[in-house]
Amino acid sequence: MNNNEKPLKDVIREFVEVFRLKNKLNQYRLIDKWEPVVGKMISKHTKGLSINRRTLYVEMDSSIVRNEVYMLKSKIIEDLNKEFEEAIIDNIVFK
Repeated sequence: MNNNEKPLKDVIREFVEVFRLKNKLNQYRLIDKWEPVVGKMISKHTKGLSINRRTLYVEMDSSIVRNEVYMLKSKIIEDLNKEFEEAIIDNIVFK
């Protein structure tokens, strides 16, 4: 490798940092991990997911399911962060 060559992994990491894409990428990755973490029943009632300032906003179509899943909030935060191998969310707001 000459002085100008870098591994692709490093180039992509720099690109993500320069254009501040990490949060957006984490949001897409989180959507992909949501069902495996919370299960099919909760996922089926989830209508939207977004992340803003380390808070996950979860839009649900059932107040009954929303109340039930609220009781699992700490466990869901822990499990999602474990999937990412870093703390990407600190809180969840269910709507």
